[in-house]
Amino acid sequence: MKFGLDGGQGRGQGIHMRLRFWGARSRPVDDLGDGLRELRRPRAEGDVGHALRAPSPLHAFNRYEIKYLVDHSQVPALRRELTGRLDLDPYGADGGYGVWSVYYDTTRLRFYWEKVEGIRFRRKLRIRHYGDRFTVDDGAPVFVEIKQRVNRVTQKRRIRLSYRDAIRLCDGRCPPPAGDTDDAFVAEVLGLLVGLDLRPVVTTGYQREAFLGRDADVGLRVTLDNRVRGRDRDFSLSSDAVNRFIVPPRYAVLEVKANDRVPYWLTDLTARCNLSVVRLSKYCQGIETFGRAPRSVFHVHDHDDGAGSFEPATAQCLEA
Repeated sequence: MKFGLDGGQGRGQGIHMRLRFWGARSRPVDDLGDGLRELRRPRAEGDVGHALRAPSPLHAFNRYEIKYLVDHSQVPALRRELTGRLDLDPYGADGGYGVWSVYYDTTRLRFYWEKVEGIRFRRKLRIRHYGDRFTVDDGAPVFVEIKQRVNRVTQKRRIRLSYRDAIRLCDGRCPPPAGDTDDAFVAEVLGLLVGLDLRPVVTTGYQREAFLGRDADVGLRVTLDNRVRGRDRDFSLSSDAVNRFIVPPRYAVLEVKANDRVPYWLTDLTARCNLSVVRLSKYCQGIETFGRAPRSVFHVHDHDDGAGSFEPATAQCLEA
């Protein structure tokens, strides 16, 4: 059975989902693989072997992403299942790592509305930092990313810059020093910034636990995002500004990221946990939480706001 994010499977079912895509020539790269791993990898002078292994200035990959909303009562059992089947990301030990992003959009929130309306080709521009936000200074490494959806396939392209150069690019419309980045990608970023008059609109942050596929599941990546919060002002990544929960804190977001297929055992696990596929965008959730747009049918409400809401299952995962 071919399966994508569209097409609404509803409650998880014990089926084998075969995910295929076409025209995907970029090598697969996981979120953290070209994030913290590259930032921390030693670069000795004259290390020709490392130079051959190093990624190009532009990191690009294609994959399918499937999201579930998980009640925190289910997280311990879910975590045990995942750790038994997958490798823990080495940079996600000791409670995971922070992921902080500043999203750019137009004054009329074009990117937000494209997501809500399900436009088949859509893009988002953001600056992303992995790790403790309070360590961010001008020289801190960050990524400028274009994340786009082409039909059912998610594509992400990004370049690594210092935080100073990323701000100069996205806020000041000034390209980074020549030779340090992919010129075509920088031109595309500038085209979006200038052509659409983009500006920062929402900051999001969360604590991520990441698991990596092994053996037959190589290329599979599963993440659990907790304490999803954000703000709609003071967009400096190092700011001590107060953040607000944009997903109710009793929920975690489970994301399954696959290059080709989702294995049987994982679809069975989501079925046993009675999980539902959701169209959850942290960016859109932030826009709606801060009242920048009416709350869509995909919005995850808190019990206290008096609105009708999507409620994930709270039953414990059943033992296999």
